[in-house]
Amino acid sequence: MENDQDYFAAALQLLGSLGLLIYGMRMMSESLQKLAGPSLRHVLARMTTNRVTGMLTGVGVTAAVQSSTATTVMTVSFVNAGLLTLAQAISIIMGANIGTTLTAWIMSAGFSFNVTDIVYPVFLIALILIYRKKHRTTGEFLFGIAILFLGLGTLRQTGMDMHLGENESVLNFFASFDPDSFGTTLLFLLMGGVLTMCVQSSAAVMAITMILCSSGALPIYQGIALVMGENIGTTVTSNVAALSASTQARRAAFAHMFFNLFGVCWMLLVFHPFVDAVCNIVGGGVENLSVVLATFHTCFNLANTFILIWFVPQIERIVCFVIREKPEAEKGGLHMQYIQSGLMQTPEIAVLQAQKETAAFGKRVQAMFGMVVQLLNVTDERTFSELYNNIEQEEDATDKIEIEIANYLQQVGENRLSDETKEKVRRMMREISELESIGDVCFKLARTMSHRQRDKLEFGSMINTKLKEMAALTDKALTQMNLVMDGQTETISIDKTLRIENDINVMRQKLKDDNITAVNNHMYNYAVGTLYTDMVNDLEKLGDYVVNVVEARIGQ
Repeated sequence: MENDQDYFAAALQLLGSLGLLIYGMRMMSESLQKLAGPSLRHVLARMTTNRVTGMLTGVGVTAAVQSSTATTVMTVSFVNAGLLTLAQAISIIMGANIGTTLTAWIMSAGFSFNVTDIVYPVFLIALILIYRKKHRTTGEFLFGIAILFLGLGTLRQTGMDMHLGENESVLNFFASFDPDSFGTTLLFLLMGGVLTMCVQSSAAVMAITMILCSSGALPIYQGIALVMGENIGTTVTSNVAALSASTQARRAAFAHMFFNLFGVCWMLLVFHPFVDAVCNIVGGGVENLSVVLATFHTCFNLANTFILIWFVPQIERIVCFVIREKPEAEKGGLHMQYIQSGLMQTPEIAVLQAQKETAAFGKRVQAMFGMVVQLLNVTDERTFSELYNNIEQEEDATDKIEIEIANYLQQVGENRLSDETKEKVRRMMREISELESIGDVCFKLARTMSHRQRDKLEFGSMINTKLKEMAALTDKALTQMNLVMDGQTETISIDKTLRIENDINVMRQKLKDDNITAVNNHMYNYAVGTLYTDMVNDLEKLGDYVVNVVEARIGQ
């Protein structure tokens, strides 16, 4: 009974240590992304001139942030934006697979020597930096590392205390599997995949495998089969998550799965010779088995990338054949261009995606305004009706986009964010509200023109010319707004927007004065003058909303 209690306590300690490990990995990754989020975005956008540089970019970014998911999410958003081709995205994902092997080496370091001796000083330094707000993110990064290594150290000690290598039941269980059997390798590969899907952490499965191997309970062949299964399990998770995402997101996730499945297939053909070669390089003693696992993980991904990087175009064709683009009629609903709700994202990267979605929202309302301007030139009733219906649908879309982005930002805001990122979220909330107001004004202008057509009121060439002049000035303001939204905060200015807004105000006042004179001189009737004035006021109001968007974007 006492022995059972000891094992129960050890199992609880094991689970708690895994919790610390997972939390430490997440905290470290999020902190790194806070420190380098915008830089990572620019690196991904620029350093992908060919498949090799794309692969190296994936390695560097993933190793830097310790999150292949974050790298994949950013990559998918650039594919959707047309900044990267799917082929470039595939090469980056290949690199991400290599970059993520650094996690195995971190695990191996934790099992190779007692790291808890250095953990507590790191905790102290981290806390000091956290309380000094200027270096808070760096402190959080160090705190994440300390928690990670504390979890690893506790895992190592728990594994030693459990004496798994001396437990007859455990040894007999693993001994019941023939290490030379192909069926055994497949079974443990399947177990690794299922475990990874269940715990949603390849790092946790790697840590469990290292405990079992380092204690002498699990033979190295079965341990490496578990690692191979973990490689597949983590891609199944991302494919399930991407089911509700865009076609390009699903293709990227499937490319990741194809890459790893292909690697596992050829590895099974040379499994024992390959493992033996790695053991000979490292040394196959029990004390080195964690290093053997990390070395195998790295060699496997390096070899797989070296084989497949020459066939990126072929992989792209396979992926596009399997994941076909849905016909427009089947898509239904509103689809975000950058926000991928189906893919898990870390908060800092999610904010970057929301920022790009908000910028796309700005371009959409300018396109909607372009439709309004077209209405001024339409005389055919059928064409007018079709264009008006399109504007009405766009107005409904802007309402939905505002809600979608706001809900997304609200979810992101519930996570731990840096003060700077919290401010970005607040500003984006204001931006989308003002952009939705621009959409409302566009529809109001269209309704005014619809009333004019219904009541058969002719504006005449003079009014049309003046409205087009003011609309051109308003469109200029929208163009400048979108330039500001696409730019870096530190390099943009509100000055040009304010100058255009002043020109709009001056023109609005002049047109209103001219309208009073024209009505008094019976150049057109009062009803026409009222509609004309309403449109002039709405165009000026639209300019005000543009200023509000720019002020929110630059933080004024």
